[in-house]
Amino acid sequence: MSFVIAGKKIGMTRVFSETNQSIPVTVIELFDNVVTQLRSAEKDGYTAVQVGYDEVKPRRSTMSMIAHDHKAGTTPKRHHSEFRIADTSEYTVGDSLGVDKLDGVHFVDVIGTSKGKGFQGGMKRHGFKGQQATHGVERKHRSPGSIAGHGSNAGKSGRPKKGKKMSGHMGDERVTMRSLDVIRVVADKNMVLVKGPVPGANGSVVLMRPAVRLYRSKAAKAAG
Repeated sequence: MSFVIAGKKIGMTRVFSETNQSIPVTVIELFDNVVTQLRSAEKDGYTAVQVGYDEVKPRRSTMSMIAHDHKAGTTPKRHHSEFRIADTSEYTVGDSLGVDKLDGVHFVDVIGTSKGKGFQGGMKRHGFKGQQATHGVERKHRSPGSIAGHGSNAGKSGRPKKGKKMSGHMGDERVTMRSLDVIRVVADKNMVLVKGPVPGANGSVVLMRPAVRLYRSKAAKAAG
């Protein structure tokens, strides 16, 4: 993995290409990503770069985290993340990672937390079609139906097996959108415009990295 930078999802809009084609994009404003620590194999057992981002008032942080960020010569940060890298020699504690890291990057993976939708039934959560809406069916049109033999586990328990598609909590999960096109980088505003949707609500924190897997067409475009 080369690097990971954090930003805030602003929202969606659209831009027009040179051929007047409307492109839906998500606007991501990058935080001031500061390198707060370098992990080494000798001391930590692995090599990685720790990055702090999102300014926070000192009274909303802890003394240990304030001191940790102070060693890096920066103000207290709300979040800290790490990305593993084989060689950390190109990074120095206190360095700032900005939009210039995306120079020459055509496709990115965006990682965020999806919107939470609370407790939902089988139709909304898993796309079940429900029961028949005809005469003879009682008020169970949105019922998932019988769970059959999945209600037991060979006499060991009466619980449904893990992973059974049933009602439950929906959303609020870590989601990765792969290989999104970088449409535009607005350096003066520290913003990046990527094609398509990004998980999470407006104002939520997202992580961005160069795409780790590309289809042939995109790989050819990135190489060219």
